[in-house]
Amino acid sequence: MSTQREQIRQRADEIEESEALRIDEGKAEQLIDALNTELAATYVAYHQIRKHHWNVEGAEFRDIHVYLGEVAEDLEAAADEFAERAQALGGAPLSGGATYEAHAPVEPEGDDVYDIRTSLANDMEMFGDIIETMRDHIALAEDLGDYTTSEIIRRNLETVEEHAHHFEHYLEDDSLVVEGALE
Repeated sequence: MSTQREQIRQRADEIEESEALRIDEGKAEQLIDALNTELAATYVAYHQIRKHHWNVEGAEFRDIHVYLGEVAEDLEAAADEFAERAQALGGAPLSGGATYEAHAPVEPEGDDVYDIRTSLANDMEMFGDIIETMRDHIALAEDLGDYTTSEIIRRNLETVEEHAHHFEHYLEDDSLVVEGALE
């Protein structure tokens, strides 16, 4: 049984307007929602990438294992930026696996372990969906005059696009692996 005490400082659905940042509550609410959506999508992607990092096998094991570890680190750093900006705007960043999955615009693949081509194809698909959402949120932040949030999302969009492009390259049919090893 948990012995945690419940002394709430801020309810998850409340916004405490920032005097320092001077973004009105209505705009902040939209921005926090966008940032929490990015946070949720990023953590769903993070856990899927970690799953693939742990389960990759085959001739390219080492390179893909290392690369997926780097992707996961980039996602974790992005999640931190999204959460900190949501908090700075007066919101409460989302937390918890079930909460992330409920708020994410993407769905993780199943619990089963898939071959690496299927795994990377699933990652590329998820990253494509995240890219579209990020672009929408950049436009929203700019329309609301919050160029800092726009820049945070834009910077992370560049990283997600780069990884999606690398997934696409991994999925090409050109390989140094001898044909017999593929059977």
